[in-house]
Amino acid sequence: MNMIRSALFAAAVAAVTAACLSAFAQTPSGSLPQLAPGESLGRALGIRSVPNLRDVGGYKTRDGATVVCGLVYRSDTFNPMSAGDINKLKRLNLKNDYDLRTTSEVKVKPDQMPPGMQYHLLNVLADAKSAAPAELEALMHQPKKANAVLGGGKIEALFMEAYREFISLPSAKESYRTLFLSLSDRRKLPAVFHCTTGKDRTGWAAAALLTLLGVSKETVMADFLRSNEYTLPQFRHAIDSFVAGGGERDIPVAIFGVKAKYLEASFDEMQKRYGTIENYFTDALGIDAAGQKVLRELFLGRK
Repeated sequence: MNMIRSALFAAAVAAVTAACLSAFAQTPSGSLPQLAPGESLGRALGIRSVPNLRDVGGYKTRDGATVVCGLVYRSDTFNPMSAGDINKLKRLNLKNDYDLRTTSEVKVKPDQMPPGMQYHLLNVLADAKSAAPAELEALMHQPKKANAVLGGGKIEALFMEAYREFISLPSAKESYRTLFLSLSDRRKLPAVFHCTTGKDRTGWAAAALLTLLGVSKETVMADFLRSNEYTLPQFRHAIDSFVAGGGERDIPVAIFGVKAKYLEASFDEMQKRYGTIENYFTDALGIDAAGQKVLRELFLGRK
């Protein structure tokens, strides 16, 4: 069963990648918004090519501190990028690009970044057992058949299982360990981490970091769900076409968007295995209390 779920999730990733090739972001282009000190709150930066590019900073912690803005960003894939949007990226002075996608995703859509950035592939799903990633992509063109295979909450259950694998897969542990160790090095910042749509593998990375820093669970969830504002509009045509063919709207919405139950599955798996976010960083990622202190001091402006 886990092999089937892994295969279907890999297929969902492939379906999103394929849809991205034909559906370009519909968010308006423009200059980067000017945020007040301490303000971010999950707002996208208004770069049309990467509608889900957001500053991770700006949130308040439970003890009243503020996560520093301008150090790390979360995003969807940097392909295709217009020349104008690449110039806007230059203004962020990014030094490192941490790509959480699979090798097959990268092969189809390699990042297009400003010159001078260091690129790092961290394949979170490398150990996921995928047999037929084209299966789900084909189902998206057969809405009625998709209803039988993925309807009735089946697709949501698939994603919930995948979010649990963000905690359990050896490749996920190694990828997130490398990411967070890199982010604890001020010399490597500002940096960005991303996947295909910036919502699943990226969503857990952002949620784990913010939780470690002391941001409330409610705020972390609000940040996670904010991806829907920036990803679902990209796929409006694909969703409408699927529904017009007799498909259940909930199926593509579950694939192209996020639901609270997805992130809750990651937290549930993390708590079952490790108990606390601190133990997750120590026991799963090999980042001890001293390493966690470095992250907190850096991202809360205490160092």
